[in-house]
Amino acid sequence: MTTRFATLVFDRESAAPPAALWRAWTDPQARAIWSAPSPAVTVEYLKAESVIGGEEVSICRAEGQPDIRCAFRWLTMEPARRSTNTEILSAGGTTLSAALVTAEIAAHGDGAALRLTVQLTSLAEDMEQGYVQGFAAGLDNLVDVAQRTMVLDRVIAAPIEALWQAWTDPQALPEWWGPDGFSCRTRRIDLREGGEWVFDMIAPDGTVFPNHHKYSLHDWPRRIDYTLHWGEDGPKHADASVTFTPEGSGTRVMLGMIFASREECEGAKAMGAVALGQQTLGKLARYVGA
Repeated sequence: MTTRFATLVFDRESAAPPAALWRAWTDPQARAIWSAPSPAVTVEYLKAESVIGGEEVSICRAEGQPDIRCAFRWLTMEPARRSTNTEILSAGGTTLSAALVTAEIAAHGDGAALRLTVQLTSLAEDMEQGYVQGFAAGLDNLVDVAQRTMVLDRVIAAPIEALWQAWTDPQALPEWWGPDGFSCRTRRIDLREGGEWVFDMIAPDGTVFPNHHKYSLHDWPRRIDYTLHWGEDGPKHADASVTFTPEGSGTRVMLGMIFASREECEGAKAMGAVALGQQTLGKLARYVGA
């Protein structure tokens, strides 16, 4: 067996800000969207922990090819700046390659730039060309995801338990959800994993906005994933997740949304979605007494 070594460098530029590009690179929900290099390939995530020391395990499948298992561990994470991780690929119990991957993100004009450096060791076979093709296509997908991602965050002076309760109690969530002056009229609510919330948001002028949230993950006390739909069982508007991270004596609440298209993302921003989202997080803070 001949061991082969290679250093691969990939550069991408994005109109998205560094925070959105970082989320697209590190967030499990986003990674599940962009990581398959083509429609002929599927990637199933068995485990995903986007924290230092966290492990990600996925299975890559393509017709006529053996399944590839990817075991991935985050070594360092400097939000919106830099990460390093290990990556080991195997098939049928045989290790194919090992790599050290460094991602560097920097502001670039009105957007951000990503440089990915892969220090690759091929073991069972020469994996360099596969890495070149896979990462090149995957990073093109990542740029698309980043450019339709919105990130909102706020440090709230309250414990995680109080914030989790505010997001998962069917009596609590409708009390604070929405921007200033908006109210919620619930039709059906079940805030467990696999549950849903069908409701109308009512603007101060009486305009009604039908909504349907479908909850796919409750990872106590760290994360909630859900999808947003235009009305009950209507078209999907966005994939969303909220994460809770201890910070000082409080909690950082981060709400990320990957819109169905870049046009929808830009349209939402043009309508003031960032400011309205921050108002919503402000109402959450007031609800928990922060």
